[in-house]
Amino acid sequence: MVMELTINRPRSLAATVADRLRQAIIDAELALGSELSEVGLATRLGVSRTPVREALTLLQQQGMVNIIPQRGTYVFFPTEQDIIDLCEYRIVLENRAVSFSMARHREETIAQLRAALEIMEQARAGGDAVAYSRADTLFHEAFIHNCRNRYLQEGYAQVAGQISTLRTHLSVPIAGAQERSYLHHRQIEEAFSNGDILAIDAILTDHILATRRSYIEAMQGGILKAPARIEAAAIRL
Repeated sequence: MVMELTINRPRSLAATVADRLRQAIIDAELALGSELSEVGLATRLGVSRTPVREALTLLQQQGMVNIIPQRGTYVFFPTEQDIIDLCEYRIVLENRAVSFSMARHREETIAQLRAALEIMEQARAGGDAVAYSRADTLFHEAFIHNCRNRYLQEGYAQVAGQISTLRTHLSVPIAGAQERSYLHHRQIEEAFSNGDILAIDAILTDHILATRRSYIEAMQGGILKAPARIEAAAIRL
């Protein structure tokens, strides 16, 4: 008999700090392009500088922050080309995840899509844009979680934070974006429930391309501007 050796390691403080900062970026508590002060964050989070420094390194690996030697650390700020590349990547990856999840975990996916839509409806009724963006993320990640392909999931994980962040920072201020988004998600869920993979491919691709256009228009229209400094007084673990 072979004994299975396992060690339950406690979650590191750096990982906890990284998760808190990641969510603060996604929820627009921290603006895109904001400068991140290790000292300031450590003080506001009630920790030493070491876990903050380690957390920022973890976030850099996820594309959530940029660490520039001799200059500082900043929340990522996308270029127009970054947005184009990211949306094209989403089209390829998410459409494949849809087909795999339909073949492998169809019922589980349908349940998760409908649960996300219900949260969207509640968020719309309450005028909660952040809650809507979180539900939007849950909707799309239902396909990723149920595709049963580790490499596809790992590929998505590398950009998931940026995708979620752009939803909140750029979709919220755009008039009509949420209404269009909700309609697309309804159509995608209906097509998936009906097993219509071709319809989903068309709707999902159109949805992501519409998102790309909106984001670029937001940047060109000055909705998205990089601030000079971080305003992190409200951040708490």
